[in-house]
Formats: sequence, structure tokens, C-alpha cells
Amino acid sequence: MSTKALDSAVLVLNRHYLAVHMVSCRRAMILLYKEHAEVVQVSGTRYDSHGFAAWVKRSGGTYSEQLDERERTEDWIFTVTYPVRVPRIIRLLRYDRYTRRKVPMSRRTIFARDNYSCQYCGVRRPTAELTLDHVVPRFLGGRECWENVVTACSKCNHRKGMRSVEESGMRLLHTPRAPEMNPLLEHNLQDHRYESWRTFLS
Repeated sequence: MSTKALDSAVLVLNRHYLAVHMVSCRRAMILLYKEHAEVVQVSGTRYDSHGFAAWVKRSGGTYSEQLDERERTEDWIFTVTYPVRVPRIIRLLRYDRYTRRKVPMSRRTIFARDNYSCQYCGVRRPTAELTLDHVVPRFLGGRECWENVVTACSKCNHRKGMRSVEESGMRLLHTPRAPEMNPLLEHNLQDHRYESWRTFLS
């Protein structure tokens, strides 16, 4: 099986087709297999729903027609007996609540909010080369909140040290704010494979 495919994001809708959160493809497949959810496939203004067995059968037919090798490796899970297309959207069959959740603040969501770029020098880097910086250091009373934590490369973080931005003589390229939408979700929307999400996020 493709680990990359199993870790890809799937949008979760409640019973009334309202987006509630995201899960990994691995979690989505469990929900489908246990019949707690169904796949929602968007075709223009039409929605098609598929249970697990129907989705597996449909996937097998679609796969035999696929010619794009890139799509096969990124959009498919290969089991011992059959290929299964990665679902992009699932709908929970018995969950009808909708609560507007606060966007969780984490290393991943801060990096995504800041577009994986250092907020001091502006250079975009791989996550392994990025750190988190407190605009106002915690020992000076800086809080652990969206407005006080930014993405920084190791070099800029070291240069700023345990000083405030003003004391270090540096400047922020953007004012940090709490995002209205989960930045990881917004990041996925930049990928054409997640275009169908827009139907439920507008």
C-alpha cells in the first residue's frame, strides 16, 4: 500500500453535507469499511454516493481505464487483490451535529498559515528546516497564541534569540493572525486533486 496515499487528507461531511473536519485517508477507509460513512463524489453540480463495496468496485473499473501514471501513484491504494481510489470526501451517515471548531494551533497549522516560509527573511523551506518563534518571548510575557507565534528558519530564529522583534532589529514580513479556516485545509485547496472540496467550503 502507498503510505503517501493513506496519509492524504479527506474532507468529512456530516449527515446534512456540512463540512465538519478532515481525517487521513487511513481513518476514512476505516469509517467506510465499518459503514459509518459513504464516499461523496462530485461531478459538476451532482453528488454521487458510494458505500465501501460500491466504491471498491467502481475503483477497479476506473483504474483499468487510467493512463496517467502520476495519478495512479498519488491517488490509489493498492491492496493484494484490488486497487482502491483514494476518496476525497466522505459523509458520516449518523452524525448530524455541526459545531464551528476553533482552528487547532499546532506546529503543522502554523507552518501552513505562514506558507512554510520564514516570517523574517521570507524564504520558503522544507518543514525540517523550519522552527517556531515567539514574537514576544515567553519569559517577557509573550503568550502561546496565533498572534505571537510565527514560522522562522533556524538562521533567523538564532539571530533573533531571546529578544523581542524590536530589540533584535528585525521585522516581521506579515502580522500574525488567527486564521478563520484551517490553514492545512487551505493549503490542500491549492492542489487540483482537492478541487471538489470547494463545493462544501464556500
